[in-house]
Order: sequence, then C-alpha cells, then structure tokens
Amino acid sequence: QGQLVESGGGLVQTGGSLRLSCAASGRTFSSYVMGWFRQAPGGERAFVAWISGTGARTSYTDSVKGRFTISRDNAKNTVYLQMNSLKPEDTAVYFCAAARYYSGYSSSYDYWGQGTQVTVSS
Repeated sequence: QGQLVESGGGLVQTGGSLRLSCAASGRTFSSYVMGWFRQAPGGERAFVAWISGTGARTSYTDSVKGRFTISRDNAKNTVYLQMNSLKPEDTAVYFCAAARYYSGYSSSYDYWGQGTQVTVSS
C-alpha cells in the first residue's frame, strides 16, 4: 500500500466540526479496507471507523455513531473522516490505517499514518 499521510486535525470548540483526510500512495488503494483509530493521552489506540474498498460498507464504534462519517475517494487515493458535534472526549491523536480485511482491531492493519492531533475544548 505504501505511505499514509493524515491531515486536517486541529483545535475546535465543543460542538464544532473537523474533517480529517488520509492520502495514500500506491496503486492498490481500492483493494484495502481503510480504518480510523484514535489514541488519547495515556490511553490505548482505539477503533473509530472502517470503510470497505468500494465504500459500500462502513462500521463505527458506538461513541461516534451519528456524529462521524467515514468516506473514501478511490480516484484520489484518499479516505476522510467527517467529525461533527465534537466533544472533549474526542480529543486524541487520530490515525488512519489500511488492512486487507474488515476489522476493528488495530493488529489487523498493516499500514499506518503518523497521526494528526484533534483537540476539542470545552
């Protein structure tokens, strides 16, 4: 798959929105399940959402359902995470990752980006 580079993080107030992007290099992007994970200070890396290679299937952790939307543009080799109604507990470093199979487990993902910081102020 190659390199994954996240962008779009930043500081936002409670209730605000951000859109994260993850640009992938390589020619096989559409064959990978893409996932978003997050890691809060002192915490473990936690699953947020994944999307299938075609974009037809998605899955979310319960705490973000109805607020976050994962999408992808295979022509641009990019996956997105639209985050609305942000809460202070969403504060974390967000990582995108690529896997061969649907999974909410970080160990299933073969390639990772460097992460982008999202901070939600109260």
